Amino acid sequence: MHRRTFLHLAGTSALSTLAAPALLGCATSAPTWTNDPFALGVAAGDPAPDGFVLWTRLISANGLPKGNIEIAYEIATDETMREIVRRGTAVAEAAYAHSVHLEIHGLTPGRPYWYRFMSGTASSRVGKAATLPAPGARVDNLRFAFVSCANYEIGYFSAYRHLADEQPDLVLFLGDYIYEYIERRRPTVRLHSDEKEATTLAGYRNRYAQYRQDPDLQRLHATVPMLVSWDDHEVDNDYTSEWSSTFADPVKFAARRAAAYQAFYEHMPLRPSRYDARSHAIRLNDRFAYGDLLEIALTDPRQYRSRLACPTQPDRGRGHLETLASCPELVDPTRSFFGLAQERWLMDGLARTTARWNVIAQSTLMSQWRQRDQNNEISFWTEDWNGYAPSRTRLLQHIHNARVANPVVIGGDVHSFWANDLKLDFDNPKSPTVATELVGTSITSVGPNYETFTKYLPDNPHVRYFESRRRGYTSVDLTRNRMTTRFRNVSDVHKPDATIATLKTFVVEDGKTGVVPA
Repeated sequence: MHRRTFLHLAGTSALSTLAAPALLGCATSAPTWTNDPFALGVAAGDPAPDGFVLWTRLISANGLPKGNIEIAYEIATDETMREIVRRGTAVAEAAYAHSVHLEIHGLTPGRPYWYRFMSGTASSRVGKAATLPAPGARVDNLRFAFVSCANYEIGYFSAYRHLADEQPDLVLFLGDYIYEYIERRRPTVRLHSDEKEATTLAGYRNRYAQYRQDPDLQRLHATVPMLVSWDDHEVDNDYTSEWSSTFADPVKFAARRAAAYQAFYEHMPLRPSRYDARSHAIRLNDRFAYGDLLEIALTDPRQYRSRLACPTQPDRGRGHLETLASCPELVDPTRSFFGLAQERWLMDGLARTTARWNVIAQSTLMSQWRQRDQNNEISFWTEDWNGYAPSRTRLLQHIHNARVANPVVIGGDVHSFWANDLKLDFDNPKSPTVATELVGTSITSVGPNYETFTKYLPDNPHVRYFESRRRGYTSVDLTRNRMTTRFRNVSDVHKPDATIATLKTFVVEDGKTGVVPA
């Protein structure tokens, strides 16, 4: 069958509903498959000490039944699936594009498991999941990685394949898992589904179905359990909360955002309790503790954020440069990057954590970044933390006052590698460094102009490293005494067989803030 037709059928196999994500009515038995119903792969995520969430989504070029479909699953303690510890059935819900969000409980803490789904004579590939260690258990080492900004049109996802080869314990997806628009400015290596921007539920489903069929992304999901948040391109470039990037009709944008959020839920290993089918809100922010070694505060940087500062014509809500004189909103203390409620949630958790290392996972550059506008005046980009300086100051002041152990902020979005010292007062170079920041480059998306940005480095002495010409991911090895971070870059995103190399390595020592080149 023609690929475009197959993707269209995958995206339109079910319609939206306001019912809660649960087992809706009776499930039918498996149909007779003429193709692989697990062609979108499998994934595991949302871990807990006694279990996790397993995901898949059924698709068929011949269409699927209108109702729910019951499928089987197996969980084993070995990759060959011989030591089965759990068997059962799961439901692929028609209301959610025949996706499965299977919550598993009652397993042993702190160990890997393998799983697969079956339907009739069809069987999915084997995937790997893992439970969190028991609360407070001693953990001596952990490897995790973080990725962001994978534009299907711009390049191949070879970075995902190389990351899977590293066999990390966990990968964090920090936003722009898909891109909603159609690339019109740069050469493309492959086309987005439907060849038009995703704005409807069917459009977003098609886009996710296309990305999920990428072999490198499928392999990563089958190899490594995940934590996931989002940024803007899962909905609309530069949107915040209920505001679109162009301040379009709020009712129409609310419908678009609801469709985008539902499609995101349908394609991620998230607990059904995280998704409110009536409001279409998804609770992504949560804390994940790896024994006494690490606590990850996973945040939601879009759903509750204050609108961008000082919107301008013609784009109005898109990110742009402003000076402090031209935009008083840059220093308005009522505005918040996370939303005030989530901001308090994050601070409360940081005040109570007893972990040796504490990672704040969010979407973009947190450090102050002074740029120069066309008049050579110091300016700030409104679409990252520089547009929410008081919110950033509150968070860093709290980290300092609470004496949070080994705080590290990770992010993406800016399509470049950064290693920064997060200062209590960025305008004073002698101000204390209260946390370390590590920002990963994009999987494929083009970075900012390297020559232009390096000219700004003298105005930003807290930036220890910047590189925007490379694509790839960030890999972190954590022990009780140090965090070793490797910026990994692929040779060429335009080639599916691109090789991998380590661009730069940094170390953070236990009890010391700030990065040091290894």
